[in-house]
Amino acid sequence: MSRRALDELGYYLLAGAGGEGPRTLVEEARRGEELGFGTAFISERWNVKEAASLVGAACAVTEHMRIATAATNHNTRHPLITGSWATTMHRLSGGRFTLGIGRGVAAMYAAFGVPAVTTAQMEDFAQVMRRLWNGEVIIGHDGPIGKYQVLFLDPDFREDIRLGLVAFGPRSLALGGRAFDDVILHTYFTPDTLRRSVDIVKKAAEEAGRDPDAVRVWSCFATVGDHLPEELRLKKTVARLATYLQGYGDLLVRTNDWDPAVLQRFRADAVVNSIPGGIDHKASAAQIEHIATLLPEEWLEVSATGSAAQCVDRIRREFDYGADAVIMHGCTPDELEPIVTSYRERTANP
Repeated sequence: MSRRALDELGYYLLAGAGGEGPRTLVEEARRGEELGFGTAFISERWNVKEAASLVGAACAVTEHMRIATAATNHNTRHPLITGSWATTMHRLSGGRFTLGIGRGVAAMYAAFGVPAVTTAQMEDFAQVMRRLWNGEVIIGHDGPIGKYQVLFLDPDFREDIRLGLVAFGPRSLALGGRAFDDVILHTYFTPDTLRRSVDIVKKAAEEAGRDPDAVRVWSCFATVGDHLPEELRLKKTVARLATYLQGYGDLLVRTNDWDPAVLQRFRADAVVNSIPGGIDHKASAAQIEHIATLLPEEWLEVSATGSAAQCVDRIRREFDYGADAVIMHGCTPDELEPIVTSYRERTANP
């Protein structure tokens, strides 16, 4: 008898900075499918994590698991290039591809000369993609994503391609509810933040005349079991949260109603300021141990840690808080195997 596919669970390929490089994605995709994950997510970094290439590789070496970007950006490719890429992946994978977009890090994009992404642009983009995938020829488009004399792919297209949105604030969450199929939340959301986020998505879907249950909200949940070495656990928890605080600490602290004074002390710390880049990628073990003393335990508790059984108990509470699905974030399939095995056992015999 074949095992149940765990459609309610996902994981990230090349989690974090990308591990040993893009080649490891091939085995990670195969292993994730063997374990029964429903979806493998791919994030994009502008080094060796270019999304289109990675999606193609993941689709080619899997047969059943869904492959999703979470996220790429709509404004770094021409809309026809993105629409064509998504259709190619959709057909290559037998309908298993989800195109997920997000805002990205505004400060970094400003430095690179890439315009900031707006909510209106992402909504306009979603609408244009759906029209193109349904064979429409768009003449004279003049909207938030830009002006185009003609946009079309193929008049015979009738492609049912899922759209995902990585959402953080209330406007993005509401957009996800009214215009997207999957909404992927951020890591280290407290239970109250998760509940509130789900409510915003579902309410917006209902107000837009959509079935709220058809919009899938994913809790992106740091999952790091104590079967891993302590140094690695710190990198995947403390260093990862610290990197988020580097990039958009104000937003995360405000969203979770955390103490902003803690963020100020973190930013003023000499060790933090001595690290030339992302803490999860550049900090030494000693530096990460120091940074751990700067972060309150309650901030780090918003994760699945401990034994495999303890991790499963905490993951299952995410469903109680309203999540439709959970991404076990931060580890490879091999690192997650004991937890997935325990999850399968516990859900088969609740």
